[in-house]
Amino acid sequence: MKCVLIDDEPKALEILRKYVERVRFLELAGAFREPLKALQYMAANPVDLIFLDVNMPDMSGIQFLNALHTRPLVIFTTAYSDYAVRSYDYDAVDYLLKPIEFERFMRAATKALEFHQQRGKGRPSQHTDGALTQNGSGNYLVIKSGTDYHKLQIDEILYIEAAGNYAVFVTGNANVMSLLSMKELGSLLPAGRFFRVHKSYIVNFRHVSKIEKDQVKVGTRLIPIGETFREGFLKAIQLTR
Repeated sequence: MKCVLIDDEPKALEILRKYVERVRFLELAGAFREPLKALQYMAANPVDLIFLDVNMPDMSGIQFLNALHTRPLVIFTTAYSDYAVRSYDYDAVDYLLKPIEFERFMRAATKALEFHQQRGKGRPSQHTDGALTQNGSGNYLVIKSGTDYHKLQIDEILYIEAAGNYAVFVTGNANVMSLLSMKELGSLLPAGRFFRVHKSYIVNFRHVSKIEKDQVKVGTRLIPIGETFREGFLKAIQLTR
């Protein structure tokens, strides 16, 4: 994947540069301290992935994304954890909190590669290519991803995450991406087992271990609760008890 690094801090930029050099599936296309120069470069040179600092003086990472005509995959990098929840509104692949350890960087890069490979299979020309069906007993789903079909046990699905026009089914062993919208999934998934908690997330209640005001814990992942979904989610889970 061709990637660019955008960070106004020279030290942070150098660390990311060294990390990219260690990852065989990443190709560094450019490293920029000034977001405007990065915009000019990307206007003429398409890239697959951006490592993007959120808090920059001349143009924030959010403003940078809003200025793009075509948005590649994005991994946010910042020293401020307050930006984490907001990053989900931009379908970020991941969010890295500085100082960034290589192991954490590698996990984010691998996740981006999975998204990129699914995109590379080509977007289906008809909606049925993102088909999801369940068997009569309701204990597994058959999901079409590109030209492949995947059988996923419902109880093994931790959560489902939006990725642009795709939905990513996350399990403990693998991620499966399919051309399905979150709205469509709401009517296709088994009722009373999956709950939409954010515009970008549907959780499997079986794996929810903790519910806080603004987030739920699913496995080891903290997932934000969107303000417009909070009341409906809390009412729904009370009805399931």
